[in-house]
Amino acid sequence: MYRIGLGYDIHRLTEGRDLIIGGVKLTHEKGLLGHSDADVLIHAIIDALLGALCLSDIGTLFPDTDNLYKNADSTVLLKNVFKLIKEKNYVIENIDSNIIAQRPKMMPYIPKMKEVLCNILEIENDQLSIKAKTNEKMDAVGQELAIEAQSVVLLKKV
Repeated sequence: MYRIGLGYDIHRLTEGRDLIIGGVKLTHEKGLLGHSDADVLIHAIIDALLGALCLSDIGTLFPDTDNLYKNADSTVLLKNVFKLIKEKNYVIENIDSNIIAQRPKMMPYIPKMKEVLCNILEIENDQLSIKAKTNEKMDAVGQELAIEAQSVVLLKKV
């Protein structure tokens, strides 16, 4: 049996925070505002994984009202979700993701993001696609007010 999940996340850019995407710290003058580290890519992947198995969403599992998750490392949250996937006897067939940001340029960081995420999710490099897009200076992302990510995942029952 196969299951498909779709994930999405967006966070506002702000001064005084590190910019962490895909578990990698990027060089940029602003970071993403959020209760945790606000890693939009990991959050989108988490929602895609949870959605595939109808296990609710990231906000339900790791609520921003719980101080336990204040400034939480999203790679740790992803590891916890991946445990749930394995407990349900599923494996990841593939993940396809988009990071939408006007700046900074994502391409130099994508190989390291893939390395970090493939290691956590126990998948090969060719099972994870991360693409970088801009919004051509339109909307909040294009005006450098926010960064968003989308992800779709295919799981297979083992």
